Amino acid sequence: MNLANRLTVSRIVLTFVFMFFIFCQGFWFKLAALLTFIVAALSDYFDGMLAKKMNMSTDFGKLMDPIADKILVLAAFSAFVQMQLIEAWMFVLIMSREILITSLRLFALNKGKVLSAARAGKHKTFSQMSVIFLILGFIVLKEAILTFSTWNPKWEGFFRSSISVLMFITVALTLYSGISYLWENRKVITRL
Repeated sequence: MNLANRLTVSRIVLTFVFMFFIFCQGFWFKLAALLTFIVAALSDYFDGMLAKKMNMSTDFGKLMDPIADKILVLAAFSAFVQMQLIEAWMFVLIMSREILITSLRLFALNKGKVLSAARAGKHKTFSQMSVIFLILGFIVLKEAILTFSTWNPKWEGFFRSSISVLMFITVALTLYSGISYLWENRKVITRL
């Protein structure tokens, strides 16, 4: 197994580490969850870079890289649902889009066709990662304030409203990217 593939596998392992930390109580655990997520997200960047620049692309990597990405992102959103920071229906829509498009890409790859990522998908990914980082930042900030001071309920309302607005944007971009991806690849899809 080459280095790029090891990074892909490490992202899945780090997802479980992230999930452990996010549900532990206290500032240091929440900070560890944020740092773990950052390392996992960076592993996605570096495994792709290594695969392209050092010619480490493998069938395993093509299959597992998008799956590892989805596991990480969906784990974070599912944690936020359980923590009552986002609505369950938002998570279900995001999860449905990710499973549908990833399954379609893997099915096409199995048939020898490569369905490349669309620009809307890159905006969707940026939006999802941004909102995850912002929510994790909110969690860490809240834990820090609770550790050293008192939490103002007005801040809670502001942060929750901000999260709701950002999640609406993220869900809209996620749905748009899924629909546009299906539309752009409709001819390829109908031949599969």
